[in-house]
This record gives sequence, C-alpha cells and structure tokens, in this order.
Amino acid sequence: MACTIQKAEALDGARLMQILWYDEEESLYPAVWLRDNCPCSDCYLDSAKARKLLVEALDVNIGIKGLTFDRKKVYITWPDEHYSEFQADWLKKRCFSKQARAKLQRELFFPAPSASDAEDGGFLHFHLRHTWQVQDKIDANNVAYTTGKLSFHTDYPALHHPPGVQLLHCIKQTVTGGDSEIVDGFNVCQKLKKNNPQAFQILSSTFVDFTDIGVDYCDFSVQSKHKIIELDDKGQVVRINFNNATRDTIFDVPVERVQPFYAALKEFVDLMNSKESKFTFKMNPGDVITFDNWRLLHGRRSYEAGTEISRHLEGAYADWDVVMSRLRILRQRVENGN
Repeated sequence: MACTIQKAEALDGARLMQILWYDEEESLYPAVWLRDNCPCSDCYLDSAKARKLLVEALDVNIGIKGLTFDRKKVYITWPDEHYSEFQADWLKKRCFSKQARAKLQRELFFPAPSASDAEDGGFLHFHLRHTWQVQDKIDANNVAYTTGKLSFHTDYPALHHPPGVQLLHCIKQTVTGGDSEIVDGFNVCQKLKKNNPQAFQILSSTFVDFTDIGVDYCDFSVQSKHKIIELDDKGQVVRINFNNATRDTIFDVPVERVQPFYAALKEFVDLMNSKESKFTFKMNPGDVITFDNWRLLHGRRSYEAGTEISRHLEGAYADWDVVMSRLRILRQRVENGN
C-alpha cells in the first residue's frame, strides 16, 4: 500500500503537486519537474531511456491546469493542453524528502571496483576502444541516433570521468537540415556569472544526477553526479557537464531548490543559443572536427528521415591524459630535432 495514492492535489498556485499516500506519508513535486519528466513519446525516448524534451521548450514557471488521480496514477493537463501520466511507484521512488533521496542514492551508487575488476568487465575501454556511428537507427539507444534536434550538450556526463576530446568524421551529409552547432561553454559561463551571479552559483554548486542505460557493444548502466559548471579551487571553470537527454529524472535536492535550479539552467541554455554565442556550420563528407568535450558544447539541427541513411557521422573519444602525453612527446622530438 506504500505506493498507493490516497489523495493528490495542486498547491502553491498550481506550481506544486502534493500526494498523500495510503501509508500516511506525504510527498511534494514541483510542477516544472513534472513537466520536464513527462514520460509520453513526444517528451521521452523509451528505447534510449532518455529525455527528448528540450530545456528551450520548458516553461520554468509552469503551473498545473488540471489534475486527477486514481490509486496507481496521476493525470495532469498543462496550460498548453499537453497531457502527462505518472505512475504512483515512479513518483514514490522520486520523492524529494531527505530520507527518500538518501535511500535512492544508496541504491544508485556502489563502492568503486578495483582497476583489475573493471578491466575484466570491459569497462575501462568501454568508450575508448571503439568508434561509433551517428545515424538514424531503429530503437535508438541514444537520442543522437535519431533525426531530431540535439540541443547543446557535452558527451557522457553520466560517466564519473567524461571523455576529454571528441572527434567527429562526416561520412554522409543530408541535403536539408542536419547542421552542426557549437558553443564555447567557458565563454557562456563568464556571461552568466556577469548577468546573473545567482544562476551561476546554483549551477556551479548543485550536484545533478546523470544516467545512461542500454545495450551497445555490451550492456551498460552508468550513473554519476556532477555540477553542471565545475570549478577548480580558484573558482575558475574547468569543465562543463551537461546533457539534457541523460540528466536523470532523479534529482537529489530539497524540493524548494528545484524551481530555482530550472530557472538558472534555462538562463544558461538561452545564453548558449544566443546568436552571439553559437556557431552553426554544415559538415561535408570527409570533414573531421576535433574539440574539447569539457569546454565546447555541441548540437545538431533536425533533419528529415528517408528510406536510406541520409546523414552519417563516425565518432571517437580520447582522454586528455593520453592526448597531453602524446603532445609532450611530439614537442620533445621537435625540440631535439628528431
């Protein structure tokens, strides 16, 4: 009976939903978090267990227009008539109470395996050994493997140590759409800090859960916590950790901090999308782009699906330690005249 709904209602000008469970416990859920995590096929790609809804399309001040419930579900209508259904057990698991959040974090994170155990399991080389193909796929395990728009993101913040360098090789390009976009995340951080110091403080101090689950070369289920803007001990930005598709539905913060986080994130994303910040271009077959995955965020405009693959990129990652090691060796050889 713990996951059975006794009552559900909208509060605080419809910006909160309160659930009274049959075990007499209560849970509060911000409306913006509910809208962000709508599980319908327009907002969520089930085959990838990833969010399709873009921050750009999210009203961070949204309220609930209509709410009904039964013992196992909540049904919400939004101001634009979008409709969402939420399972009771899904909501209960994501309760924002301190106790519920602590319990869930214990379930998500295990003691780190030793290096030898990780290597035997194939995980040390999981994202480094292979190249990967970016093209429209049936039952895609990543939103990148669809024809939809990709908002600005860094790759794999769901890893504790995201890849430092990314390479993308254009093999085939669609005629219409599919343009690439990049933005200097460090520059956007400077603008955000100047324009809205509070938003900068929120994004540089709030740990956000990221997740990526699926099957590729092997089964994988990776989970991490990162600040979206990562600073060093001098307060300088050293890495951006952000992919809206893999930002988890689980959010380990008190309920009163949820809406301010979304407001800060929306401002950050809006700055990225400003004409002054982003650079848009179209890759041609044979082009290769290499970039710092900790600093540059990249995206893609949507394109039309065809009967054949119309757009095909091949990607690879390198670790900054490996890249810097190679650069030092090459520099030494040049200096020695070899």
